[in-house]
Amino acid sequence: MACARQNPFGVSSHFHGKYRASVSKGNNLGISKFYPFSASSIKSKDCFLCTLQYDSNWNGFPAQKTWVDVEKSSRVNSSNFTLLGSFGRIFHSLPDLGDFFWEKAPTPFLDMVEYPIHLKNLTVKELRPLADEIRSELSFVMSNRQKALKASLAVVELTIAIHHVFNAPMDKILWDAGEETYAHKILTGRRSRMHTLKQKNGISGFTSRFESEYDPFGPGHGCSSISAGLGMAVARDIKGSRERVVTVINNMTMTPGQVYEAMRNAGYLDPNMVVILNDSRHSLHPKFEEGSKTPINALSSTLSKLQSSKSFRKFREAAKGVTKRIGKGMHELAAKVDEYARGMIGPLGATLFEELGMYYIGPVDGHNIEDLITVLKEVASLDSMGPVLVHVITEEDEAMEDNKKGDISDKDQQSLSNLSSFNDHPRTYSDCLAEALVMEAQKDKEIVIVNAGMRMEPSLQLFQEKFPDRFFDVGMAEQHAVTFSAGLSCGGLKPFCIVPSTFLQRAYDQVVHDVDQQRIPVRFIITSAGLVGSDGPLQSGAFDITFMSCLPNMIVMAPSDEDELVNMVATAAKINDRPVCFRYPRGALVGMKSFVSYGEPIEIGKGQVLVEGKDVALLGYGSMVQNCLKARSLLSKLGIEVTVADARFCKPLDIGLVRQLCENHSFLVTVEEGSIGGFASHVAQFMSLDGQLDGRIKWRPITLPDNYIEHASPKEQLDDAGLTGHHIAATALSLLGLNREALQLMR
Repeated sequence: MACARQNPFGVSSHFHGKYRASVSKGNNLGISKFYPFSASSIKSKDCFLCTLQYDSNWNGFPAQKTWVDVEKSSRVNSSNFTLLGSFGRIFHSLPDLGDFFWEKAPTPFLDMVEYPIHLKNLTVKELRPLADEIRSELSFVMSNRQKALKASLAVVELTIAIHHVFNAPMDKILWDAGEETYAHKILTGRRSRMHTLKQKNGISGFTSRFESEYDPFGPGHGCSSISAGLGMAVARDIKGSRERVVTVINNMTMTPGQVYEAMRNAGYLDPNMVVILNDSRHSLHPKFEEGSKTPINALSSTLSKLQSSKSFRKFREAAKGVTKRIGKGMHELAAKVDEYARGMIGPLGATLFEELGMYYIGPVDGHNIEDLITVLKEVASLDSMGPVLVHVITEEDEAMEDNKKGDISDKDQQSLSNLSSFNDHPRTYSDCLAEALVMEAQKDKEIVIVNAGMRMEPSLQLFQEKFPDRFFDVGMAEQHAVTFSAGLSCGGLKPFCIVPSTFLQRAYDQVVHDVDQQRIPVRFIITSAGLVGSDGPLQSGAFDITFMSCLPNMIVMAPSDEDELVNMVATAAKINDRPVCFRYPRGALVGMKSFVSYGEPIEIGKGQVLVEGKDVALLGYGSMVQNCLKARSLLSKLGIEVTVADARFCKPLDIGLVRQLCENHSFLVTVEEGSIGGFASHVAQFMSLDGQLDGRIKWRPITLPDNYIEHASPKEQLDDAGLTGHHIAATALSLLGLNREALQLMR
């Protein structure tokens, strides 16, 4: 722990993440054991105040907070706690790994950088060890998020170079991928909060306008940064200001068509802006990637510097000015000659960007800070450059290897690699879905899968391996996925189009016109429906019930557990006259089954009563049926008899079931994990037209609130949204006039 009053670089010491403390027993100052605790600090005039939160799961320590004054000595006693440390020796712990600890490397250069302006004080030579220190920092913060960690480590040098050359927040820096922004967050004043990443009340896993002035735009679902950056560049030119606009995209966010629409428009409008393509050499189809990697060598480095140099650009602009005076035809010919000549010295595909109107520079080694800074400085210095695309090559695996070699010993790395043994993941809905699809595909050779979204669910590899010719992963091209599925259906196949709820939003036009309007039987499987925990509102699937159930020809259903999910797969496979969709949430299965049985088709528009009572009826839709059952258990302890029904279908609604519940009960509560305007709206429409609201029935809908639920754990999000079993039970008690009991239940 950094307890020094002042470090050698003149920057106040501070603490980050989780550390370890030695503990003395009574008057014995010997170290008996190390225990983990969270630390935060406040610098006062005479001392540092550290609040320690001990882990209650460790024997011998109650969960408590202890204030400790850290005076001039680096060894300080407070009660029976001893803090040891000096500058550069910071200890971290992994609470789930028993007695395993390792020592974090010192970070003298990173300790000098609180904001991007501090990078200006470092030489290019000093930026190299800074990159290593940032990787060290990230490896501790994100030790349990290996996929996101790889993406973050790969862009460390690029992030440093961008902030070293440009002047954020005056210059606008936009990122497409949230996983690539963690070094950016560290360098923009959020280092001390990185341990709260994606936690409740912590910092977001994406850039956020509400979080920092260094985040000028939220990333959406990728592919949006060029469009937004172009808007900012045009607004700048109209207002007559001079800030620069930089957008960072990558391989995966290059898939959607919006990227190319934005590039084409940027080429036409010709504003000064920089687009950086972070090419991490990912591919949807790795087998095609072999032998096609863009080489990075001394020649390409030299050419990139030449392309970006001021003299080269001025020569090109002067040449174009001469040809313009000669005549339009000669100007266009010269532009083409220039374009294809530069295409000859650039990699395959460089002329594509030129055709779109972007001036291509690259490839540049994304791990060579000197080259990155040289190219970016040249680009930044040009006043009339127009839109420029800088092609940067990064290697995620290489970044991971460098990090392992530089900071963590082999023994420690082995302990990290064994993290999975402490956190074995239970079976999920996606596992169940993949097995159900395989069983249906074995019976029906016309079934095919189209997968779209940011990444493929690992469980779907089971289907891909068994039926490689019947599985199509299109990446972040949801619009194409929907219409492609419609074409497959018109060709006589039975497509299941798998799309996360939040990504289906941008394919809605295709769902309406290319599928529903033509009654084409496409079977939509909507994943990550409802709240999604640490990914927050950006990945939340809050709206699909509403926007799918308003379509005239769409069948809309949702399973309450894994058995219902399997049955709905079988049901969808039998529907051949119209489109159908069903949703399921992230997370573990309700039951503990280790295998999936064959599904039985469900009668369309037919719900079911699970438990009968006489006092109040709870009608759940999808995963909320389980919370209705939890509410019933709570209410039964108070002597209240509850009916719980599973709606199964939002459209067509089981009007017979709704009418039965209204006639047999005085109180009805509907529950769904979706926005206003969804399942409850359909129930309300029927009840009002059927005259049920004219009688004695009292009805209350429980939906997601009309606001975005911020990132937190799934349990915390459900609590914030008012969708837990306790909230449902309290709503029922309020309907029954038992307000006091409702308040007691929520304590």
